Amino acid sequence: MSIGSSYSVGRATPGPPPLPDTRAAVSSSPRLLAAAVCVLLGLALTGAFFVWTYPGQWLDGVLLPRAERGGGYAQQSTLLDPARSVLAAFGRTTTLAGLLGAVLLVGLVGRRLLAGLAGVGTVVCAVLVAGATKSALLRPDLQVETSTTHNSFPSGHVAAAMTLLLAFLLVLPARARWWLALPGAAGVTVIAGATMVAGWHRFSDALGGVLLGVALFCLAAAVLAGRPGAVRSAPGAVRSAPAGAGAVRPGLTEGVVGLLALGCLLLLVVPGLRAALPPGALVAVLAVAVPVVLAVGSAVYLLRSVDLARPVNRSTKG
Repeated sequence: MSIGSSYSVGRATPGPPPLPDTRAAVSSSPRLLAAAVCVLLGLALTGAFFVWTYPGQWLDGVLLPRAERGGGYAQQSTLLDPARSVLAAFGRTTTLAGLLGAVLLVGLVGRRLLAGLAGVGTVVCAVLVAGATKSALLRPDLQVETSTTHNSFPSGHVAAAMTLLLAFLLVLPARARWWLALPGAAGVTVIAGATMVAGWHRFSDALGGVLLGVALFCLAAAVLAGRPGAVRSAPGAVRSAPAGAGAVRPGLTEGVVGLLALGCLLLLVVPGLRAALPPGALVAVLAVAVPVVLAVGSAVYLLRSVDLARPVNRSTKG
């Protein structure tokens, strides 16, 4: 090469900043939409089984028996008063307004305001849909001794708690979602357990609330992920990770750590619950905890390669 050559030797030529890659986000939209359809189908089947069939009504009664024929469903437990306190605190308008405001604030700070608005919309929609469904769905008298014709499927409190948690997942960065997943799932389980212990809802109502919240989240996330230019892949989630096992290894490791932490938490909590709750109520609370954990883990997994932040506009002057 001549000395007067204009080509640089041994020096890297800086290129333009990498552009946001929306391919991973767009490919997530069909998966989220399919998940929403599956969860809605599960919600419909759950309601049909527990509301309209004898085995379903009987199973609800076995898990959470009424105090007496014509009596309430409040459980004889030392946790009854704490459960009522939890529900009273969560149901306050100021509490809900503060949590919804926090979703919007986190979304605004992280350039995910549209995701924050969608998250708030899912919470409001969950409450409205749960209320309308409870009013419209008829619960037949199938001569089940432990059942009544009063319909309470699905639980609005549980649906609101579930969608609130998932709304925060929408506005958080991809790498921060796992840190909220476990404590958030524990919080939703506490709300669901409190509704059952206080006699506000049956087991099926709590399960229906979880499914309703997940379905609305998947629909909202599918719409957000399907908007070209409105989403981008999580930093390093697609480009730096090769296809194959290496690409899912970080998420798999976080999931395993979360399950181990959950196992340790159950070892600490279950003995106390066993002493404080009747057997049926204990089974109902643990049975609700399983779909809550699965739902939250699935939500984080489905959004693993998507960051709903608005890309930063950079000047391309040379």
